[in-house]
Amino acid sequence: MTRRIVAAVGVTLILTAASFGPWVKSIELFSLGTNEVRFCAPVADGEEIVLSFTHSVNRRPVYDTLRIEGDSLVIVKSRFDAFGAGMPESSTDQGTFRVLPDGGLEWTVNRVVPEIVVRVGRVAGHTLQIRGREIALADLAEPGDAVRFRVERYCLFQLMKGGCLW
Repeated sequence: MTRRIVAAVGVTLILTAASFGPWVKSIELFSLGTNEVRFCAPVADGEEIVLSFTHSVNRRPVYDTLRIEGDSLVIVKSRFDAFGAGMPESSTDQGTFRVLPDGGLEWTVNRVVPEIVVRVGRVAGHTLQIRGREIALADLAEPGDAVRFRVERYCLFQLMKGGCLW
């Protein structure tokens, strides 16, 4: 009888630790305007997500690829199809520019950052592409609101109570 009680207590402690310990690495979108998490999704090292938008000057699409690495994000590259103000046009010590076989343009950076802050555009149509899903940032935060992307660790309980994409 005592062994069963000890075993039950042990299993309960393990399940509690698993449920409430911050074990699950997630990408988090935090609204700086409302001070709340608007979106999160579990991620793995090496997983890539894409933040896309319409460029404000040339009105053409831009696709920024971000990779999860440890507790940081890596700005991997930007892909676009037309030049405009603020768009790279040649290789520098900060990145490599190349024309792709399909005529697309790519700026490879591979810069590690702790977070990325984006102001949700009123016209830009910012979207997050993750695991085959496309999520409009304007559905998560008000246009004009600044949002922060970063890697956070969540416990299973936090993920299950809502707001996180599985």
